[in-house]
Amino acid sequence: MGLLILLGLLALLAFWAVGIYNGLVMARNAFRNAFAQIDVQLQRRFDLIPNLVETAKAYLAHEKGTLEAVTAARNAAQSGLAAAKAAPGDPTAMAELARTQGMLDGALGRLLVTVEAYPELKASQNMMQLTEELTSTENKVAFARQAFNDSVMAYNNRREVFPASVVAGMFNFAPAALLDIPVDKAEVREAPKVQF
Repeated sequence: MGLLILLGLLALLAFWAVGIYNGLVMARNAFRNAFAQIDVQLQRRFDLIPNLVETAKAYLAHEKGTLEAVTAARNAAQSGLAAAKAAPGDPTAMAELARTQGMLDGALGRLLVTVEAYPELKASQNMMQLTEELTSTENKVAFARQAFNDSVMAYNNRREVFPASVVAGMFNFAPAALLDIPVDKAEVREAPKVQF
């Protein structure tokens, strides 16, 4: 009788550990899936940039440095994304992705400020369509990043609470890093001050 109780408790303990393990696996898969959505939106963004640069080239012949900076930043951002795709949630990969995306954001911001100085380019139907698509894609990237960060937080919370932390440690469930794209303080505009 005592042996049956002991076996029953061991079976219960095993089912409990398996449940925790499966929950950790599901949470890890959720943040990896959320990262895949970031990947889709960033690829769309990368695909729009050459068209934006080509459209601007004819008007901005003397702004060659700005166009080259956008192209170089795009290439760096693509390599940062490739590294992050290989290890979503890895702190080093997420930091590199954030750094390269920040560089690309800055270069695109400078290009769009330059475009503002050329009314005929700004009024071009192609440029208007491309900037609208880019803005829409930027919003989708922001939503995908938020969903990824929420999934990472849920995974990290699940792996850190007791008793799941014991199972997570036994099976090497490493912490995942958030994707926090830094904003260049020089690029941020102050809100206008209203005075009456």
